[in-house]
Amino acid sequence: MRLKTIEWVPDGLDGPIPGHVRMIDQTKLPKELVYIDTADVREIWHAIKTLQIRGAPAIGIAAAMGVAAAVQRVHATSSADVVKAANEAAEYLATSRPTAVNLFWALDRMKKKAAEKSARPPEELKRLLAEEAVRIRDEDAAMCEAIGRHGAGLLKDGQTILTHCNAGSLATAEYGTALAALYVAKEQGMNIRVFADETRPLLQGSRLTAWELLQAGFDVTLICDNTAAQVMNEGRIDAVLVGADRIAANGDTANKIGTYSVAVAAHAHTIPFYVLAPTSSFDMSIASGREIPIEHRDSTEVIRGFGRLTAPEHVKVYSPAFDVTPANLISAIVCEKGIARPPYEKTLKGFVRWKE
Repeated sequence: MRLKTIEWVPDGLDGPIPGHVRMIDQTKLPKELVYIDTADVREIWHAIKTLQIRGAPAIGIAAAMGVAAAVQRVHATSSADVVKAANEAAEYLATSRPTAVNLFWALDRMKKKAAEKSARPPEELKRLLAEEAVRIRDEDAAMCEAIGRHGAGLLKDGQTILTHCNAGSLATAEYGTALAALYVAKEQGMNIRVFADETRPLLQGSRLTAWELLQAGFDVTLICDNTAAQVMNEGRIDAVLVGADRIAANGDTANKIGTYSVAVAAHAHTIPFYVLAPTSSFDMSIASGREIPIEHRDSTEVIRGFGRLTAPEHVKVYSPAFDVTPANLISAIVCEKGIARPPYEKTLKGFVRWKE
C-alpha cells in the first residue's frame, strides 16, 4: 500500500514553492481518513506533539517541512533573514518531542542547508529549503523500500508475524519500516499472517496497524498487549518485527512502550526479534540505551483515553511513551543498507560509514 502520510503540496505549478504541508491526521483513524493542510509552523509543532503525525521517520519529515513552511512566509530583505527564520523554526520544532532522533537529524540537516546556501538570494534560498524538505521525504520512501527488501529476506512463506505499535506507511513517507518487510514479502507472493498488539495507551496497533494491514489485504488478528506471550507460547508466532525511534551505538533500541516486554517474551520462546529502521535512527553519539531520553506522556492518556474515564480520576500515573530493548535481545537490525547482526558496536558503525 502506497499511503502518502505526509507530503509537500505546491500552491501552483511552478515547483515546490510556495507550498504547504499535507499530512494524515492519525488521531482520526480508524474511524475516518482526514488530512491536515497547513503552512503554520505552530500547527505542525502541535501535530507532532499530539501525535496527529507520529512515527520517527514521519516526525523528521514533518519537522523538515515545518522549517520549509516557516521560511516561505517570511518577508525577507536578505538571506540572513531566511537563515534566521529557519534556525528559529528548527529550535521551536525541536521542543515538540524528545525521543525520536530523526526529528533532530532532519532539523540539523535543514539548518545546515540554510547555512551552506546563505549566499543565495532570499527567494532562491526559500526554494532550496523547500526542495531539501521534499528530498528528505523522498529519500525516506526509498530507504523504507530498501528496508522492506532486506527485511523480506528474513521471512518465509506461511509465517505469522507479531508487530507492536505502528511502523508502517503511517509512520513514514511510504512503505514503513517494520511493515515494509511485510509489504515486500506480499509483493513477492508470500502469504504472511500478522498478529498486531493493540499498543496501549493510544492504541497505535489497533487503530493504525490493523487498519493499514487490512487495507493492504493482509490476514491480521488484533490482540491485547498482555496476550503477546500467550500466543508465543501457543506456537502461533514465527518472528517479531518492530520499528525504532532511536538506536544507540551498541544496538540498544528505543521503541514504543511495551516493546521491551515483547522482546523478553520472544527471547524466552526462542523467537527471532527483528528491529527495522533507517540509518537516520542510528545515534552513534550515545554508547547505550541508558543515554536515550524517554518522553513521558500526560496522565489523561491513561485514565481518560479517548474521552472516557477508565480509572480513578486522581490516581497517580506513570506513563513513559517509550522503553529501551537491550541489544542482547535483538536478533538483527535491518536498515536500508542491509542486515546488521551482533556485535552491533561494529556492524552498525559500518553502515553509518557507508551512509556518510
